Amino acid sequence: MELLTPFFGIFTSFILFYYRKDFNRSNLYLALFFLCSNLIVLVYFGLHFTKIPFWEGVFFVNFMPLSFVIGPLLFYYVKYAVAENKNITPKDYWHLFPAVIVIIYSLPYTTLPFSKKVEIAHHIQAVTQDYDFTISFFSLKQLLFIRPLHLLLYCVISLIYFKQEAKKRMAIYGQLPVNYSLVKKWIYVLVGIQLFISLYCLLDSYADFILNDYAGIINQKNYFRFLGAAFFCQNIVLFLFPKILFDSISYPDASLAKNRAAQLKKGNTPEINQNINTLLEDYLLTSPFVLPGFNLSKMALDIQLSERMLSNYFNTELKISFSEWKNNQRIDYACKLIEEGKATKLTVEGISQNVGFSSRSKFIDAFKERKGVVPSTYIKQFS
Repeated sequence: MELLTPFFGIFTSFILFYYRKDFNRSNLYLALFFLCSNLIVLVYFGLHFTKIPFWEGVFFVNFMPLSFVIGPLLFYYVKYAVAENKNITPKDYWHLFPAVIVIIYSLPYTTLPFSKKVEIAHHIQAVTQDYDFTISFFSLKQLLFIRPLHLLLYCVISLIYFKQEAKKRMAIYGQLPVNYSLVKKWIYVLVGIQLFISLYCLLDSYADFILNDYAGIINQKNYFRFLGAAFFCQNIVLFLFPKILFDSISYPDASLAKNRAAQLKKGNTPEINQNINTLLEDYLLTSPFVLPGFNLSKMALDIQLSERMLSNYFNTELKISFSEWKNNQRIDYACKLIEEGKATKLTVEGISQNVGFSSRSKFIDAFKERKGVVPSTYIKQFS
């Protein structure tokens, strides 16, 4: 029964990964957050319920760095759900520094032969239950006490950031986005559950490591079941927010947020299409369409718009599909290479590869459809 909790959460994270492709980067951080937190639950199960030395050796200490990734991922999610610029900045990587320290700290254990790991893990888990085990520069007991403090800190930071960002938007736009109340409710619930988990773990660590009275405050038998139940509630709560699970909770500028519902049903507003026009002018300067894997998802991620907005733009504003537009860009680029004499040493197949087509035949068909002649004939005109 306990095993259902982490696998259900991992399944939830894959749903978030899937729906992230249509919207923005913040969904990726939420998916990673759910994946890591439920892997931690899987670790609890392997250590405290299987009673199998093999799984104790697998999970003991090896997955400890994940505990120091959950907090930063929570903060990334909150930050990039409400930020206008969705790109991660270099200073954001400093939030992962504690996890790197834990990886270095764990090396004396993780580099041991597996049989030795099993021996140590089983002795501590099944025999002594004494976590005062010095791996490198401090003991495992100290690390287990720092872990919930780290998560608690990021819960507080995330809430403060969310509140400050709301104040900034009010100062700039004079109003908050139309889906602000939904965003606020969801983030408060998500962070609230993490606050409970971190405080619960902190109480356990305090009782065990400071008061040396583990059984007196929290029953050892039910401790991890209760903790697993908290993570299970986290996974279930997400399904109570279908717009979070299947949509993007991040909001655009208040001026655009009013038009979102109409845009999804009827197409983009003129203001949105004009904004896309402006974005494309700069974006096309780098000729991204020549990359073989270039598609609507890649383009949407690059210019920080949803695929649906871009699809509406091509279908209603330009009156062509994205695939047609992409081929037109590639054919125009090929013609430019030919006309400027940059393709004299290339074969037709070489030109097709340079402009992003996956095969020579597709290039020839698209070129003939657009220009009325095959590429070789067009090349002769400029020889």
